[in-house]
Amino acid sequence: MSLEGKVAIVTGSGRGLGLAYAQELARQGASVVINDVDAATADAAVKTITDAGGSAVAVVAPVGPTETAEQLVQTAVDTFGRLDILVTNAGVLRDTVLWKMSDDDFDTVINVHLRGTFTCVRAAAAYMRANEIAGRIICIGSPTGQRGNFGQTNYAAAKAGIVGMVRTWALELKKAGITTNAVIPVAATAMTATVPYFAAAVEAEEKGEAMPAFFRHDLGFGTSDDVAGLIAFLASDAAASVSGQAIGIGGDRLQLWSHPEAVATAYREGGWTYDALVEGFSEAVGDLQTVGEKFPPLPEDLQR
Repeated sequence: MSLEGKVAIVTGSGRGLGLAYAQELARQGASVVINDVDAATADAAVKTITDAGGSAVAVVAPVGPTETAEQLVQTAVDTFGRLDILVTNAGVLRDTVLWKMSDDDFDTVINVHLRGTFTCVRAAAAYMRANEIAGRIICIGSPTGQRGNFGQTNYAAAKAGIVGMVRTWALELKKAGITTNAVIPVAATAMTATVPYFAAAVEAEEKGEAMPAFFRHDLGFGTSDDVAGLIAFLASDAAASVSGQAIGIGGDRLQLWSHPEAVATAYREGGWTYDALVEGFSEAVGDLQTVGEKFPPLPEDLQR
């Protein structure tokens, strides 16, 4: 098994995508630290791994505080002797439009997603560097962080920030041989289950049937297990040369997201005054960039 002898932490791994990541890492031979805020959920997740012959232990604590990050690392070392892999998956949602979003709505999401990623990566990286472990850090992003989404100011900010931190950490940790990447998953979750557009896909998954090809191929939308293979790959020695990347996956589709690059450049001697911009902005920059996800029309047989 490719991860035999490795030890991984997966935050927010009691259920859903996080659990799929933890289970796949265990299938590939890694011992896993499960994390959730609910003890029963965490214990049930551990049992799915140990019942399959793997090794796992739970840490029940909210991600965000430094104390949780340090507890996760210490549990990995105390229980399994080392730490090689960190997957920062924990998250919450507080969706609402900008003018209705409270300070608490914003702060809660930023604290778990963005600060929680920072504190956990800082603790893991410090341990890996001190112990000369060429570790693997995998941070979970979102299409919302790449393109924006209505009603998700807080979530978009956090997920975009995670990708920015990943690119920075790839530079800072390169000398230590530690890779850092962001994964942008597209999969059926509790959130997508409530979106009418995905109803046929969710219906198929609930029945244990294959999702229609339109979802898997055209949209790159699949199950949690479709994402898990990329997590295990990035955690392995096979991905030692992959760092600082934002990689999308879902259904049958694998994508490499670009780093932000200028798409139009124009020069004007003397600079761009207000009047010059009024007169020449459109010609100078050309077509503007789109925002948000644009989904193709659902085929008639998949409409619900």
